[in-house]
Amino acid sequence: MSSGKIAAQHATLACYKIAMTVNPKLLRQWDQAGQTKVVLRCTGEEELLVLEARARSLKLCVRSIEDAGKTQIAAGSRTVLGILGSGRLVNQVTGKLRLL
Repeated sequence: MSSGKIAAQHATLACYKIAMTVNPKLLRQWDQAGQTKVVLRCTGEEELLVLEARARSLKLCVRSIEDAGKTQIAAGSRTVLGILGSGRLVNQVTGKLRLL
């Protein structure tokens, strides 16, 4: 599995756990629509935090993943951002990003 696929799975699980209790209707819609996952790249942790804030402001289900620091990345560094919501709203946050 590619690193992008691994990142998508990890972020998806984090969002899934939140949506189960906070917005089960959204989770059902996502499930029925085929569980779409798209992996994009940003310039770094600072941009990731801006994207996270923008997603939260749109009331999307969002979860950033902090690295444990056991290999190449410093502990606590945010490396992955999961966003779950309607494609239209998610695209408002991620529409200018490029595929990983």
